[in-house]
Amino acid sequence: MYPHERSLVERLKDKPFALVGVNSDTDKKKLKERMEKEKITWRSFWNGPEGTNGPIAKAWNVQAWPTVYLIDAKGIIRSKSYGNEKQLDRQLDELVKEAEKK
Repeated sequence: MYPHERSLVERLKDKPFALVGVNSDTDKKKLKERMEKEKITWRSFWNGPEGTNGPIAKAWNVQAWPTVYLIDAKGIIRSKSYGNEKQLDRQLDELVKEAEKK
């Protein structure tokens, strides 16, 4: 999803939007190299050496990768999906419009 995430960061750079990632790679050194190569400019947390079974995934009940949570301006989870980019864009645009009205 990196290309799509990069496009979202660029498209919504002046909007009330933040992208936060969680990465399941088990090797932190290789992860840093990959993040540089993939031009990851947004905040991305490491899920630990357990990979997909790490503490963040457990706390958020992540069962599949990628899992995308859309959280509104009040901190309420409004959607949970599994990488459907068109659906994600549609829902995200609605949430951004809501946030801009406030």
